Amino acid sequence: MKLKKNIATSESGFIFNPATGDSFSGNAMASSILLAMKNGEAEVTIKQNILQKYEVSPEQLDRDWDDWIVQLKEANLLETGSYDGK
Repeated sequence: MKLKKNIATSESGFIFNPATGDSFSGNAMASSILLAMKNGEAEVTIKQNILQKYEVSPEQLDRDWDDWIVQLKEANLLETGSYDGK
């Protein structure tokens, strides 16, 4: 899924949905992932960047990624459809 275009993010991890007025706080990593998603980067590219930058196994990253997508869906931050990494 793609991040909704109106979602505001900051480098410090603040996330704001102006459509609902909801705000969330994340860390710098969350902020960089959201920015990459807003810029239309593919899932595979985002994951490669994470694997290069952080000490995490591909298996753990896949589990964490799935959890991340669920959280974004629950927070109504994603466009409808599927974030398929393409």
